[in-house]
Amino acid sequence: MRTRFARLVTAVQYQFTLAIALVMLPIATLARRFGLTLPLHRVLERSGDAYRSTR
Repeated sequence: MRTRFARLVTAVQYQFTLAIALVMLPIATLARRFGLTLPLHRVLERSGDAYRSTR
């Protein structure tokens, strides 16, 4: 039961992270034009790794 709960929480967290990244995409694109980079790729990679490890 605990692993099912962990999988569910990780899946929800992964989907939430993807949604936030999509919302932040225009902001990140605009920031990049000004020479700033947002580390969204790190968050997505870590979230994806956690999601894959619970499968």
